[in-house]
Amino acid sequence: MARLSDLSVKLFTDGADKAQIVDMAKQPWIKGFTTNPSLLKKAGVRDYAAYGRDLVAAVPDRHISFEVFSDDIPEMIAQAHVITAWGDNVYVKLPVTTTRGQPLFDAVRALSRAGVKINMTAIFAPDQVARAVDALAGGAPACVSVFAGRLADLGIDYRPIMQDAIARARKTANVEIIWASTREVFNVVEADAMGCHIVTAPADILKKLPALGTKSAAELSLGAVKAFRDDALSAGLTLTIPDSRAAE
Repeated sequence: MARLSDLSVKLFTDGADKAQIVDMAKQPWIKGFTTNPSLLKKAGVRDYAAYGRDLVAAVPDRHISFEVFSDDIPEMIAQAHVITAWGDNVYVKLPVTTTRGQPLFDAVRALSRAGVKINMTAIFAPDQVARAVDALAGGAPACVSVFAGRLADLGIDYRPIMQDAIARARKTANVEIIWASTREVFNVVEADAMGCHIVTAPADILKKLPALGTKSAAELSLGAVKAFRDDALSAGLTLTIPDSRAAE
């Protein structure tokens, strides 16, 4: 059984709540953080620049991804230049396309060659992986985020695309693959076994990792039985058994 100390994959926390990020940053095994506009909305962020600079000041020594939010490619590029100036540890997330399906491969190629660290996101298809890695190879340090969890949600086998993405990135000197939309602890084990560079997951999943390898299947079984018994007693459950059955 794998233990936390056995994992080679880098562990990133996916979230935008500053207090939670600062708390997770206390763990040396957390190597970075990823945010996105949906998470920013959930965290109540309004002043993006102030939030970004404040977060970089709080966690200056680890990867932090911030995403552009424009749907216009020239403006996305301009936003990327603003965001990258927040700190040396900042990666700029750009989606694979606009909402109209316009690809951003040329934009990320130019930004990467200009020294902007890119995290290309919302990757779901093999051709997107191939073009993203090709656009980023040879530029600044970069990541490609493949949404394995969302593929799994629709019953799509994510293993082939993850394996292909990892193989392609391993042939470059600067591109890493992020296993994104992580749904369960075992996804972290899977990502590690595949040789994925990074897995990003919500804090509630990552907080379970120290328990990896600490219990056997038999111990888990006994623990479940005891928990059911304890809950039945604490709930005050009763069940009347007919005398004829009680004697059996």
